[in-house]
Amino acid sequence: MLNINPESNNLIDEDMLPEYDFTEGVRGKHYQDYRQGHTVTIHQEDGTTIVQHYDLTEGSIIIDPDIREYFPNAEAVNHALRTLINLVPRTIPSPKS
Repeated sequence: MLNINPESNNLIDEDMLPEYDFTEGVRGKHYQDYRQGHTVTIHQEDGTTIVQHYDLTEGSIIIDPDIREYFPNAEAVNHALRTLINLVPRTIPSPKS
């Protein structure tokens, strides 16, 4: 028998099956570890293993958890930053003589 949280029915997401219950999940749980990079071990059928280390890719930005509460996804972050950029006056610094 499936253990389905009845409160999860309030969140309608057509891509998620009802048995996927993330209500106990902790956002940002692996945040600090991910900043340090992560290692993936691939076990081949022939018994050998391949170990690969991944670092944050160029251009990746990790947002602190207290700020992340305000942004549900990357699109929201980009929208907020573009709005902020539009508020900043574009001035060209004059050369000092």
